[in-house]
Amino acid sequence: MNSIELDILIPAFLAGLLVLATHIPLGMKIMERGVIFADLAVAQIAGLGIVLAGLLGLTDQPLLVQLIAAASALCGAALLSLIELRLPEVKEACIGLTFVLAASGSILLMSHDLHAGEHLRDLLVGQILWVSSSQLIATALLSAALLVVWRWSLRQQQSGHFGFYALFALAVTASVQLVGVYLVFASLIVPALATYRVAERRMVYALGIGISGYAIGLLLSALFDLPGGAAIVWAMALVGGFTALLLNARR
Repeated sequence: MNSIELDILIPAFLAGLLVLATHIPLGMKIMERGVIFADLAVAQIAGLGIVLAGLLGLTDQPLLVQLIAAASALCGAALLSLIELRLPEVKEACIGLTFVLAASGSILLMSHDLHAGEHLRDLLVGQILWVSSSQLIATALLSAALLVVWRWSLRQQQSGHFGFYALFALAVTASVQLVGVYLVFASLIVPALATYRVAERRMVYALGIGISGYAIGLLLSALFDLPGGAAIVWAMALVGGFTALLLNARR
C-alpha cells in the first residue's frame, strides 16, 4: 500500500471514528425508543437541505450549506418529536413515510439537474475517501460539543422528545456530508443491533464492531478499487453479524 493510498485512507478512517463517537450511543437510544427509521428520515431530510442549497448555487459557501442542512434536520427533528408524542402507536409508519417523502422530494428537486445521478449517489453513499481536513476539524468540534450536551442531558434527565431529536439531527447533519445516508444508518444501527443482548461492556463491543467495519471496509476499498461507503457498510454488517453469533454462543 503506497503513501498516496494512506493519505486517503487515514483521513477517511478518522472521519469514521468521529461518526462512531456520536452515532453509537445515539443508535442505542434509537433502538431503546423503538424509532429505527428515525435516522434514515433525519439523514434524508438533512440531505434534502443540501440539495436545496445546491439548487440555490451555494455549494461554494460551505457554512451556508451547513446552516441550511442543519435547519432542515432540526425541522425534521421537530416533526419526529411531534409524531412520537402525538402518534406513538403508528410512529414507525409515520417516520418511514417521512423518509420516503424527503427522498422523493430530493429526486424532484434534482429532476432538471444534468448531474442529478452523481449528486444522488454522493448523498446516499457519501465521499468518505475524499474527506478534507477542514471537514474533520469541524466535525470533531461539533461531535465533542454534542457529546458534552448528551452526557449532561442524561445526568439531568432533561433531553425530552425534541431535545433528543435535535441532538440527533445535528449529529446526522455533519455525518451525512462525510459518509452518506447509507453509512450513517449502518453506523447507528449495526453496532447497536449486534450488541442489544449484551449487558456488560456493550459500548466496548459496539465500538469494536464499528471501528473494525470502517477499517476492513476501507482496506477492501483500496485493495479492490471498491466504493468506500458501500464496502464499509457490508464490512460492518458482516463484523456485526459474526460478533453477535459469538456473543450469543457464549451466552
